[in-house]
Amino acid sequence: MTIARRSGPDLTEAIMRTTLELGRELGYAKLSIEAIAARCGVGKHTVYRRWSSKGALLLDSLLSLSESALDYPDTGDVVADLRRQIYEAVDLLAGAPRGPLFRALIGEAQRDPGVAAALNERFIVPQADKTVARLEAARDQGQLSPHFDLDLAMAILSGPLYFRLLITQEPLTHEYIDRVLDALFAGMGPRV
Repeated sequence: MTIARRSGPDLTEAIMRTTLELGRELGYAKLSIEAIAARCGVGKHTVYRRWSSKGALLLDSLLSLSESALDYPDTGDVVADLRRQIYEAVDLLAGAPRGPLFRALIGEAQRDPGVAAALNERFIVPQADKTVARLEAARDQGQLSPHFDLDLAMAILSGPLYFRLLITQEPLTHEYIDRVLDALFAGMGPRV
């Protein structure tokens, strides 16, 4: 088999795509830079010039799939908007085949401070900021209590999802998301 020479963005994309393919086939524990490089037909130094570790490579690979899908709509109904965005996030990150890779990435972040910082900077904080911004808009529109702590609301929204994803590994279903939203918004609504 002859492998065409690729460079720049095409090679970067091929390496990320191969990372996800091999990650699904082998699992994160057996995934290696060497295996990724071999399947791409490049030397491992080519991969290491772009990424410092397989955790950093997996992060970029997963984020390359999800950047545009996780934006919030603003329909004027904050609960519907949160529901839609959380459904998309869960469908993208928790389901097969990406769910095991995303869980592995979070596990890797516990061991590798560089991966933890990058995951936080490039995914967790931007998503939290988008959520808080959407909640602020809803508060300004009178849909939420003016006194509710929006950062706490973000933690309350994400905590049950990560608990299921990482601890119990129970399915993250749309029905479960609905239950979380119902419980949260029972306490966040404006008091009459």
